[in-house]
Amino acid sequence: MALEHEYAVLGGYNRTHVGRWLYRVAALLSALIVFAILSAVDLAHALGLNVNVPPTVLSLLGAGAVYGVLYWLFDHYAWKLSPLSRILKLPDLSGDWFCQGSPIEPSTAKPWSGKVTIIQSWDRLQIHLATEQSTSDSIAAALQYDAAAGYHLMYHYRNEPRVAEQHLAAHHGFAEVTFDSDLQSAAGDYFNGRGRNTFGTMSWTRRQADAP
Repeated sequence: MALEHEYAVLGGYNRTHVGRWLYRVAALLSALIVFAILSAVDLAHALGLNVNVPPTVLSLLGAGAVYGVLYWLFDHYAWKLSPLSRILKLPDLSGDWFCQGSPIEPSTAKPWSGKVTIIQSWDRLQIHLATEQSTSDSIAAALQYDAAAGYHLMYHYRNEPRVAEQHLAAHHGFAEVTFDSDLQSAAGDYFNGRGRNTFGTMSWTRRQADAP
């Protein structure tokens, strides 16, 4: 089951404007493609060749179809490119992160560690944390651009203990982390409730591609 959800972007480029720009580009590309095809057909006729393009082919090259292709490329790849990412004020956080947690309350809680996996596209996101005792997945999230402090990631998550951890209760929580300017590390806080009632700090370090 796909767990990716939409997320808000605060302080970044307006997503509605992005959609408008994509449609303008799609309309222009569609017109150029259709013009090129019709020009090629006219040239073929001038050379005595019997070439015809069915109307259905031209309809498939309409602005709506081109927009769908452009949006898919933008959603999965283009927004991550460095120039665009800076303009959009939206960082690429996808990948694996090592996580170290330090509980503050209750005092009997022990430090913990785990792996955070972020799946991110232009309009969807999933934050998954796996530890020895439980797993958690984000339910809602927001990314905020702060020119002074960097990027903030705020998300609400649902935690499920592993089968062997029957003394732990499933619960909901909230976390907020701030990323360093190089997007290789982050630090923040977490707050658990509805069955756990603990809170603390945590630090993330991006897992390099060649790390085990």
